[in-house]
Amino acid sequence: MAVRFLAREVSDLCLGKPALRFLPVSATVADALSALKRSGESHVSVWTCEHSPAANGGVGGDCLCVGKICMVDVICFLCRENNLLNPSSALQSPLSDLLSKSPGIIKHLEPHSSLLEAIDYILEGAQNLIVPIESSGSVTSRKKLQNKPSSFGSTLHNGHEFCWLTQEDVVRFLLSSIGVFSPIPAFTMKSLSVIDTDVMTIYYDDPASSALDSISLSLTEQKSIGVVDESNRLIGEISPCTIAACDETVAAAIMTLSAGDLMAYIDYSGPPEDLIQLVKARLEEKNLGAILDFMEEHSFSSLSFSSSCSSDEEFGLNRSGGSGRYGPARSSEPIVCHPWNSLMAAMIQALAHRVTHVWVVEEDYSIVGIVTFAGILKVFRSIAGGVQQKP
Repeated sequence: MAVRFLAREVSDLCLGKPALRFLPVSATVADALSALKRSGESHVSVWTCEHSPAANGGVGGDCLCVGKICMVDVICFLCRENNLLNPSSALQSPLSDLLSKSPGIIKHLEPHSSLLEAIDYILEGAQNLIVPIESSGSVTSRKKLQNKPSSFGSTLHNGHEFCWLTQEDVVRFLLSSIGVFSPIPAFTMKSLSVIDTDVMTIYYDDPASSALDSISLSLTEQKSIGVVDESNRLIGEISPCTIAACDETVAAAIMTLSAGDLMAYIDYSGPPEDLIQLVKARLEEKNLGAILDFMEEHSFSSLSFSSSCSSDEEFGLNRSGGSGRYGPARSSEPIVCHPWNSLMAAMIQALAHRVTHVWVVEEDYSIVGIVTFAGILKVFRSIAGGVQQKP
C-alpha cells in the first residue's frame, strides 16, 4: 500500500498552488529586493527564458528556472566586505551574483512524475520542484478573470504557467495519509537513525559575523545555527527562516553584534532600541559610514509581508514590525524534541511551526542533533526499498 501511495503523481500536490511569478536572470539585486517586499513571498524564482514557440510542442519551450532568491541571500551579499563599503552600488549588481552555486537546488518535473521521483530529487539536494500547471481552460481565459495583477513579473512562459513544490509540501502530503506507512511513523527518531549529528553552532558571546558562512550553508542545507552556552546547551538559534522575515538592514546587525544580541535583534518582538543604537555606534567605530547611511535610509520603510520560509502559500500574518523587519515576525526560540519522540511528532512540530527542521536535545538541552525534512523523507523513501522511478 505504501509503495502504491508513493507512486501517485506530483500533480496531486499541485492542486490549489498559485502560478509562480518570476524575475529574469538579467535582473538586479535591487529588483529581487523590491519583488520580495512587494510580493509577500519568501522566495523569488529566477528564470532564463527565450520566449519563442515551444519546440516540438514541449511545455515552456526554452524557459528554465535556474534558482531562487530570498532575503537571506540579499543580506549575506550585503555583508561582503566590498559591499559594506558601498551597499547602494551593490544592489545594482546582477542577480546572478546571488544565485546558489550548489547544483540541483531547483528541479523541473512533469505533472505525471511520481511522488517517489520527487522524493528522490529532494534527497539529491533539491529544495523546490517546478511543475507545469495543468488547466482545463486556457491560460489566457483564466488570466482575464484575475482582478489582481502580478505584483512582480509575469507568470507566463510561452503560454504556460508553473508552480513549485517545497519539501514542506511533500512532508505535509505524507502526513495527510500517515496511516498508510504504519507503524514506522510511530517509531522513535533514535531507532530510525533519522537524527543528523552534523550541526552548526556558535557560542552566545561570539561575533555574529563569524557565522556568516554558516548562515549561507544553513540556507542550502535547510538547517539553522544553534546558539549554545559554555556547556553546549541550546539556548537559541540563528535561522534562515527568521532572517528571511527581516529586511536588508539586518546586514548591519550581523556585522556588529554578538550571536546572542543578534537573536534579540531579529526576534519576532523586534530589535530593542538599545541594540539599534549599539549597531549604529559600532558602525561608526568601524568607519562603515556607508552601511550606516544605508541603514538610516531603509529602516522603518518596509511594510510588506512574507510567507513561510519553506512554502509559497500566503500565511495571513499582518505584522509590519519595525526596524530590520519586512515580513511576519518569527521567533529565535528553537523548536525542539527529544530522541525518544516519534517521527510523526517531529513532522507535526515542524509543520505546525512552519520550519524546515527540529532540534533534538536531551532533557538538559544539550544538543543531540537535528532532524530535517530531507531526513524525514529519507525514512519514507526507504519503505519503497530499491524501487527505481527516475530514468
